[in-house]
Amino acid sequence: MLVARLLELDAAGALTTAHVRAGAQVGGVNVRTVWRWLEAARTEGRVERRPRARLELSDQAWEVLAQAGGNVAALYRYLKEAGGEVPSLASLHRVVRRDLQAGRVLPDRAVVRREREEQQTRHALSDLALARPREGGAEKEKTSAPSRLVSEATGGLPVGEGGAPAGVALPAGARLVWTSSVRAVAEAVGQAMATQGAVCVFGDPGRGKTAAVRMALSEVPPGWKVTWVPVPVRPSVAGMRRAAFDALALAGRFPHTSALADAAVTGALSEARVMVVDEAQRLPVPCLEYLQSLWDHPGTRIMLVLCGAGSERALARLPQLASRIGAWQEVPRLTGAEVATVVSGFHPLWRTVPAQDLTWIDRSCAHGTFRTWAALTAHLQNALLTIADASIDRALLRRLFQRVAPPL
Repeated sequence: MLVARLLELDAAGALTTAHVRAGAQVGGVNVRTVWRWLEAARTEGRVERRPRARLELSDQAWEVLAQAGGNVAALYRYLKEAGGEVPSLASLHRVVRRDLQAGRVLPDRAVVRREREEQQTRHALSDLALARPREGGAEKEKTSAPSRLVSEATGGLPVGEGGAPAGVALPAGARLVWTSSVRAVAEAVGQAMATQGAVCVFGDPGRGKTAAVRMALSEVPPGWKVTWVPVPVRPSVAGMRRAAFDALALAGRFPHTSALADAAVTGALSEARVMVVDEAQRLPVPCLEYLQSLWDHPGTRIMLVLCGAGSERALARLPQLASRIGAWQEVPRLTGAEVATVVSGFHPLWRTVPAQDLTWIDRSCAHGTFRTWAALTAHLQNALLTIADASIDRALLRRLFQRVAPPL
């Protein structure tokens, strides 16, 4: 308004130095500044201030800042080393503060540090693989890749050694057995897939909950995918968001904002998918709310499986999610009537043991816990291989009981 009024006086031939001095007082600027404004208005036709260029940080700069745990000074040193025009450290602090207040999210320092250490470990393992000793004058070209515990399958789950689903550890020569509990879990999971519902699989530790879920998902209908989302220790919403992003094996780097990360995750969940969250008893209420938001999103088509010892108690902390659970499936202990049949099918070693002795072993040590039976099988295999003239008798079994039973 000031410059426009002075231009009107100038056009009328009435502009004087007194007018310019008065305008400088009103605008709180120097007299010379007002004369520059008038010159710019005459030559450029501009009566407002020239817009200042807004300083923006590139995605690469934000990535460097994230890797540095939010240390702006480290970003400043990086830009100085890269060369070119570098803003001042104060300007960088101001831009970072502005964008963070606008909603940009930086990963937690501990998360970034852990990822950096894992990346360094992977690089070190890769270097060791490249430098491994030659065998027979030629380097081995192929190595057997271990099965992934977190699997992404277009049909069923990957099959590991002995025909067991990947992620299930078995003693040598053992195989999984379809018990009544496994069949019940498979039925509950199948019904939930038909309605895109949710299932909670719970029970005491060692009963075979994870194995039952993996067996139930070993064959899924065409068009379905299976994704196992690991629960971090001391999980947070940011950690669960990153775990879901990694489990879905999405392309590109993890986004720096929660909105972009959620958009990528929900976009991948637009196709029919079973999302299994193991060790769900660790989840606090905010993480459960995050899973519910993925499930309730109008663009997702997921069937949710929450598995873990105490997962039913964790869900009780969020009634709005617990009310959506279509099946609460407990995995109980092996009953005395099914121990002999199940254990004999589990490993050939037990087929030579009389049924009454298997019942005695279960009553004395295993107590219907499948994990204890698996540990006892491994110890028995080792004893038969290392002890001369060893045979499966109660004296040997009593010694092995002490190895698998916790001290009182």
